[in-house]
Amino acid sequence: MNIKALGLNIKAERNRKDLTQEELAELVNMSPTSINSIEGGRQIPSAINLYLIAKVLEVDINELYKGVE
Repeated sequence: MNIKALGLNIKAERNRKDLTQEELAELVNMSPTSINSIEGGRQIPSAINLYLIAKVLEVDINELYKGVE
């Protein structure tokens, strides 16, 4: 799986919503370090965290998986 693409998609959607990593982290009850690691492709989010991120970003989870194989 190309987790780098997943991270870049999350980052793009976060930027589209004009949120900082810290703000997103607070909204999904994660640490800013975890959000940074996910966006950098160094950490795969759990299913529940991915669901929460998608919900906060108001995007379908499938959109976050574009380009992820």
